[in-house]
Amino acid sequence: MRKAGPLTVDLGKRGAEADHAVEALLARVGDRVRRAREARHIPRRVLSEMSGVSPRYLAQLETGEGNISIGLLTKVACALDLSVERLVGADDPWSSEVLRVSELFRRADRGMQARVLALLEAQAPEGARAQRVCLVGLRGAGKSTLGRLAGEALGVPFLELNAEIARIGGMPVAEIMALYGAEGYRELEAEALEGVISAHERIVLAVGGGLVAESATYERVLERFHTVWVKAAPEEHMARVRAQGDLRPMAGQPEAMQQLRTILRAREVLYERAHAQLDTSGATLDESLAAMKALLADEGFLD
Repeated sequence: MRKAGPLTVDLGKRGAEADHAVEALLARVGDRVRRAREARHIPRRVLSEMSGVSPRYLAQLETGEGNISIGLLTKVACALDLSVERLVGADDPWSSEVLRVSELFRRADRGMQARVLALLEAQAPEGARAQRVCLVGLRGAGKSTLGRLAGEALGVPFLELNAEIARIGGMPVAEIMALYGAEGYRELEAEALEGVISAHERIVLAVGGGLVAESATYERVLERFHTVWVKAAPEEHMARVRAQGDLRPMAGQPEAMQQLRTILRAREVLYERAHAQLDTSGATLDESLAAMKALLADEGFLD
């Protein structure tokens, strides 16, 4: 019988070590996904809708049994507003110290939270937000109309990021999407955002509803703008879009309203990261504008 040589033994040992390393990685990633989801109070069902990864796969992932692909893991990371590196890296982003700070902040009253945020933001690079306001939310909430009117009333420039994207791309946004796809659009979106930041210390900006799903771009918005989530009831979102003459949301889609509710529910946790909220449900344009101006004044976003 032929004896195993040193090389064979060494390769077998390395193979066993590699298997162990893979098992440890899967367990670590699963534990971090679970803790990140629980820290954000996101049910697994909602995370499934946000990421496009099935609930069954998420359950396997969280228990360390899912040999998830890099692509699917990236979707989960984006839905949790984390980088893939934070899920797979050696350092634990959910250490007891980080979790304790997070829990103490969650329990604190709004006054204490505001003081903590102000202290942390004072240490942020270049002081960041200046007098920039960014309106986020689904189509039909009133971002563009309220942003333009508020800007006129307060003497502040107003821009729609889609207009900047079209200007940089040299063609309408619909053509950019058709020619370059979502990836090309997102690249131009990030470029346009940086241009606005560089050119304006004082601005009211309205962005597309899906920007919040782009983790890096949304982080940049939160860092460099005072953000306001302009929200409304799903029925009002749909009615306002149709009133503008855009029938696409209903065309050939009998379940369009349910889809809109699903999108809103999936993005809600991301929109809630905005620094303030303005609910325009059931309000007239004049009432919403007055509420927007009052909010900007009360929060001191343009001071």
